[in-house]
Amino acid sequence: MNYDNLTLLTDLYELTMMQGYFKSGATERVVFDAFYRKNPCNGAYAIACGLEQVIDYIKNLHFEEKDIDYLRSTGFFTEDFLEYLSNFRFTGDIYAIPEGTIVFPREPLVKVIAPIMEAQLVETALLNIINHQSLIATKTARVVHEAGPGVMEFGLRRAQGPDAGIYGARAAMIAGCIGTSNVLAGQMFDVPVKGTHAHSWIMSFKTELEAFRTYAELFPDNCILLVDTYDVLEGVKHAITIFDEMKAKGIKSRFFGIRIDSGDLAYLSKKARIMLDEAGYPDAVISASSDLDEYLINSLKNQGAKITSWGVGTNLITSKDWPSFGGVYKLAAIYGEDGQEIPKIKVSENLEKVTNPGNKKILRLYDKKTGKIRGDLIALIAEEYDPEKDLTLFDPVATWKRTTLAGGSYEIRELLVPVFINGKCVYESPTVMEIRDICAKEKETLWEESQRLVNPQEVFVDLSQDLWDLKNKLLDKVHNYRD
Repeated sequence: MNYDNLTLLTDLYELTMMQGYFKSGATERVVFDAFYRKNPCNGAYAIACGLEQVIDYIKNLHFEEKDIDYLRSTGFFTEDFLEYLSNFRFTGDIYAIPEGTIVFPREPLVKVIAPIMEAQLVETALLNIINHQSLIATKTARVVHEAGPGVMEFGLRRAQGPDAGIYGARAAMIAGCIGTSNVLAGQMFDVPVKGTHAHSWIMSFKTELEAFRTYAELFPDNCILLVDTYDVLEGVKHAITIFDEMKAKGIKSRFFGIRIDSGDLAYLSKKARIMLDEAGYPDAVISASSDLDEYLINSLKNQGAKITSWGVGTNLITSKDWPSFGGVYKLAAIYGEDGQEIPKIKVSENLEKVTNPGNKKILRLYDKKTGKIRGDLIALIAEEYDPEKDLTLFDPVATWKRTTLAGGSYEIRELLVPVFINGKCVYESPTVMEIRDICAKEKETLWEESQRLVNPQEVFVDLSQDLWDLKNKLLDKVHNYRD
């Protein structure tokens, strides 16, 4: 829900580590990166989402008296540390990729530069917020790509709790839905709310025709009639009767049609389209629901389904086939007493878990002619690049795989933007509908080959030569240490 203070929304070990830093006198500034390792749903991209809630969390980050009392009751913490917490405020810097932006694995979505205790505390909540909303936004983008315009988010009743329903709806709107059934989300984020009626409405009347007629009288400008309570094609006939009655009364509905929630959606929508067209209603909407996802929508469209509006619920709001985004938060650098950066690296036998060290930036490279993404370059913060000069990119693992972008053929955009500087917020979040427009433009920068459902073409995410050299130097150092 819309809590004012999420400070205790953290794992216990964040606080026990903080106490350890406090007791040892550790006050150095550090760099942490929040990133993910694998695209959801075996896709080729993700969508960054949740930054506005991260901002709210950081702004309200403080320990209230009741929080201190609770922590004291656990027996884990000393009085001098609790005293420190009672005066705690975030004083560091945060950089982030704006919401709605297309993102790829291994590049920091959020970068925190702060005293080590502050940077440690924010890990859990930051990941909780970014992981969930980025997951639902990515899933929605896949659904919208297959369905086209006209996807409605209908998942509240199947979401894993109120928060998931509210902020999942927000993410879905950002990624391209035209509306949500979630009224509270509509109020909180000023987004369109959509919906019609349930089967129980039909069943509460003596006849389906009477139920339709009453509904049309109540909502003539939003008259979508659910036709599958008893028999779909008979329901379509009854809907046509209602549309004829409205026409005879001179009522011109702004938005009218039918919804099918069960059965063979391809066959039934094609039959319904014929019936509606023959009755003189080619503009009537055919809306469908019933456990839809991007794969089923793709199949229905390949079968020639005549569906113009899609209500997608369970599989979208839960990202049913890929329930976790997998974002992580890793230490990348420490600043010594002299202010010099000491890069840090996590080593693992699992190649994808080896981190990229140092204070970094992300440069997105666009093809000048098409506006499409050619690749992303993760570079050290001090590096500078001239788009008028040739730029050679190489795969950081299979280094023999190289490509050269000719000078003047590409444009550069730095993705990370300042959000907090010295604890003060310097970023103003756009509205959800504004972010939705940003996201729509972002999706246009993806090549079609990277948006297909099966074996999509991955976008290059490469390391600069300087970063690659630094990473391998640290790996060699670890190897020599082990020897």
